[in-house]
Amino acid sequence: MTGNILILNGSPRPRGNSATLAEQAAQGARQAGASVESVYLHGLDIRPCDACDECRSTGGVCVIGDDMQSLYPKISAADAILFASPIYWFTFSAQMKLCLDRCYAYQGTEWKEFAGKRIGIILVYGDNDAYDSGVINAIHTFESMCRFLKAGIVEIVHGSLSEVGDAQKHPDLMARAFHLGQRLVEG
Repeated sequence: MTGNILILNGSPRPRGNSATLAEQAAQGARQAGASVESVYLHGLDIRPCDACDECRSTGGVCVIGDDMQSLYPKISAADAILFASPIYWFTFSAQMKLCLDRCYAYQGTEWKEFAGKRIGIILVYGDNDAYDSGVINAIHTFESMCRFLKAGIVEIVHGSLSEVGDAQKHPDLMARAFHLGQRLVEG
């Protein structure tokens, strides 16, 4: 099976640990025959949702004219989406939150853009404990979101990594990320 994989990288560090693991997943997906596009959210102008609800009357089209407009067609066209983020203040990054909040526009199409999609998640955090770090909060949020959207989580890869470059020191996490990329393609 081939596919179109979209990676949404919510890290402010272009070469940080979540980005490194996301690239491993991209390599796994490419090896499995997929087309992969990675989007670095930190460099985009994505404004917060202003709750105008215009998307209800526009068929799921958000009226805010920013960089999210270029992401909507990519999200819709993807067969699978990989969300990659560090954990900041007990959940995923603000960059990821802005992007996810703006997917609220899909209410205008009854969320069909996500229904049936395969979802992968990569999360990295500084603490050794899943609860103290907040990664468990991010996991629960993604699980709730995917359940609501009728999208299936293929796998969640997470690990305690603090310093830039720590991901390469953990071959087990690198292998799990690579395998996640393959699984996003294979179903």
